[in-house]
Amino acid sequence: MMVRARFSQVFSVLLLCVGLAACESNNLDAPGLRGDAKPGTVQDFSVNVGDTVQFTVDSVQLSSSARGILQRQAAWLKLYPQVTVEVQGHADERGTREYNLALSAQRAEAVRSFLASQGVAANRMSVISFGKERPVATCDAESCWARNRRAVTAVSNTTG
Repeated sequence: MMVRARFSQVFSVLLLCVGLAACESNNLDAPGLRGDAKPGTVQDFSVNVGDTVQFTVDSVQLSSSARGILQRQAAWLKLYPQVTVEVQGHADERGTREYNLALSAQRAEAVRSFLASQGVAANRMSVISFGKERPVATCDAESCWARNRRAVTAVSNTTG
C-alpha cells in the first residue's frame, strides 16, 4: 500500500512537470509562436496556422472548419503585412479537365474572398487553378479524392 501511495505521488509530480513544461514552451498569447517554427515563416504558417482547406464533392462552399482555418490565416496575415499569398485551387481526378479547372478556380476565389472579408488586402493575394493536375494523394478511392479537393494558401514571401 505504501509503494502504491509513493508511486501515485511521483506520478502526480511528473504529470505536473510535464504540464508546466508544455505551458512554458507554448506562448499562446501570439499566433504562430508554437512549436519549432520561426515566427513569420512559411513553416510557421503551414504548421501553426494551417495552409489548406478541404471541400466536399462538386462544392465551393466553405465548411465551418475551413472558415476557422481561414480566420487564423487572416489573423496571421495581419501580423505580417509584407507577406503575399497565392491561393491555389485543386480538384480530385474525377470529371473533365475543363470542369475541374473551373471548379478549382471557384474554390480558390472562395478562399480569396473570405480572406478579403476578414481584412486581408486584395493586392496581397493572387489565385491560380490547378484542377486535377497536382494531386497530393493518388489512389482510386474516396480517401484520396477527399484530400485532393482543396485550396492551399501558399505564402509567397516571408520575414525569414
